[in-house]
Amino acid sequence: MKDLTVSEYIGEQLKDPEFKKEWEKSEAAYQVTRALIEARIKGKISQRQLAGKVGTTQAVISRIENMNVSPSIELLQRIADSLGKRLEIRFA
Repeated sequence: MKDLTVSEYIGEQLKDPEFKKEWEKSEAAYQVTRALIEARIKGKISQRQLAGKVGTTQAVISRIENMNVSPSIELLQRIADSLGKRLEIRFA
């Protein structure tokens, strides 16, 4: 069996309709997580520091970044404000 890259493996899995459906359902959460992590790292702020600014715990920020919870729009707005960012939600 040939070794696959992660991209190749996912490409193969996406041929399965059930996998593809679940993959697409997770896309929005992934985009939120990616944007949060990028903004936090660019701002040179730790999860703990961000949590303090937002008024939550480091564990909550960690769970969001690990896609273990779905944050409310209110919490996302507080996070964006704390990072000096504007929250934008779009339907594409």
